[in-house]
Amino acid sequence: MPFATAPDGANIYYERHGDGPAILFVHGSGGHHAAWWQQVAALRDRFTVVTVDLRGFGRSDSSMPEFDGQDFPGDLIAVLESEDLRDVLLVGQSIGAVAALRAGLQRPDRVAGVALGHSLGGLAHPELSPLVDADRAEAVKLPVLDRLLSRRFQQEEPARTFLFQQMGTFNVAKMADLRNLSVNGPTIDEIVASGLQVWFLAGETDAVLSVATVRRAHELVKGSHLSVVPGAPHSMYWESPDLYNAAVASIRESL
Repeated sequence: MPFATAPDGANIYYERHGDGPAILFVHGSGGHHAAWWQQVAALRDRFTVVTVDLRGFGRSDSSMPEFDGQDFPGDLIAVLESEDLRDVLLVGQSIGAVAALRAGLQRPDRVAGVALGHSLGGLAHPELSPLVDADRAEAVKLPVLDRLLSRRFQQEEPARTFLFQQMGTFNVAKMADLRNLSVNGPTIDEIVASGLQVWFLAGETDAVLSVATVRRAHELVKGSHLSVVPGAPHSMYWESPDLYNAAVASIRESL
């Protein structure tokens, strides 16, 4: 089992599959490395696919008394250095996108681009924060599972829905335990000045973050890219893997 050592000594679990241009997937709050099973199987014949467990998730160190989101970028950088990966596309899902964007900004020598899946990556901007808050106010009216997966998928795919729910039971960290996820988020000026290639990867029917909000972020971040997948929900990677994988492969090939 490969582990990388974070700057504070935490052991970070990761897996490496395949060969070719590198893609590192970063899970969301209910996931871990195995959440990407439909991406590993589909993409490893064309790309180097790396999956990771942030601290508190999956097999990574969970011994700390609390989980600070400010430590997550260091977890990713530890994996990049352990495998000596360069020219990497970081793909973050939801909170994983926050960690991915910060890691990319810290290590542009290893990261060629960042894809922000269903997330603005913790981007700090006075116009965007109210839009995100309004989206969340609507989302919390729904049961948690309905925010993440469509009702049709739940009815037609009960086995995959059950597995999706079970994924989170392997984690010590829960969303309520995570601190400072969006504190000191990067500004638009910082992103633009970095030269980092940034993609906003959105689902048309995402119940957590609306396409309108993502589109506005894309307009504000000059030079960024936008991919909106028709009919895709918040957990597109799980519910619509063919569409998601095609979008990620297209981003990787464009770098």
